[in-house]
Amino acid sequence: MNYLHHVLTHLRKDLRLEWRSRDAINGMLFFSLLVVVIFSMAFDPTAAASRQIAGGILWVALLFASITALNQGWAREVRNHVLDAQRLTPAPASALFLGKALANLIFVSAVELVLAPLFVIFYNLHALGEGWMMFLVLPLGTWALVCNGTFFAALGLRTRNRELMLPLVLFPISLPALLAMIQATTAILTGESDPELWVKMLFGYNVVFTTVCLLLFDIVLNAE
Repeated sequence: MNYLHHVLTHLRKDLRLEWRSRDAINGMLFFSLLVVVIFSMAFDPTAAASRQIAGGILWVALLFASITALNQGWAREVRNHVLDAQRLTPAPASALFLGKALANLIFVSAVELVLAPLFVIFYNLHALGEGWMMFLVLPLGTWALVCNGTFFAALGLRTRNRELMLPLVLFPISLPALLAMIQATTAILTGESDPELWVKMLFGYNVVFTTVCLLLFDIVLNAE
């Protein structure tokens, strides 16, 4: 089997498991919707300040909500001994990582599809800048979260408090990407600056960290 087939096999498996349980998506939806509603009650949606902070609220909500899916995804692999089986197969370890990361990307993107229109309604938003660039910022930003999150969730599997370990490691690593996501989104919503620089920064961040995660995941998988 070629590399792509291995990746798609892991991806299909994760999608089937989530379709049966819906644990990750339900948890993310509940948390992110709670954040959106609470902040919409705390700020006047018609004020200019709401447009300034909307990008930060969106990405912070997605960051915290994605922690649920990232931890649950690897917990399933431990319970079903998938990691032990993966070590015995000739399939590359990076294929397991990439399939898992793509599955998490789909889960978080599904939450974004529900969250985005509600965000527009609650905060009375419309893009004053180049709105089409949100189609670049959203997938790039989501991949930055799930790529690193999938890697560090696997890294913390053998720790006693893995639910606590993941946010402690992921948040500092994701700060440059989070800054780029927020600044790009704010620039698009307000039209006060050009988001191109932040989009380029986010793209470069994804290239670097995706490469590092793919190269190092074999060590993480086989660590004792």
